[in-house]
Amino acid sequence: MRCVIARYPFDLTKSEVEEMLKGIRPEQPVTGQCAVISRKLYPVKQVGEVITKQDRRDFTAFEVTRALTRLGFTCHETPPAPATPAPAPAAPATENPTDSGPESTSYIGTTLG
Repeated sequence: MRCVIARYPFDLTKSEVEEMLKGIRPEQPVTGQCAVISRKLYPVKQVGEVITKQDRRDFTAFEVTRALTRLGFTCHETPPAPATPAPAPAAPATENPTDSGPESTSYIGTTLG
């Protein structure tokens, strides 16, 4: 598929992009626009630099995101939140009858007056 990035046309396929990024580690931390390529989350500027062999200042993240989306990759404006397990439900509060702290309302064995 023909994609234009930084005013230059590129004929790219999804498998070619995956092959170009094979063995390249995604920069960490991933912030801003990103793309999922081969089950890894890459910043789109890093992907653009690899596939165009140009400096990152020569193109915008939008240009690369548009090209990657047209090729069938999943792109995000910001990195998706990591999956976290749901919190366990809170246990019901139980009163301790032997509590003798200042909040205790037990007056057994005390003399009032």
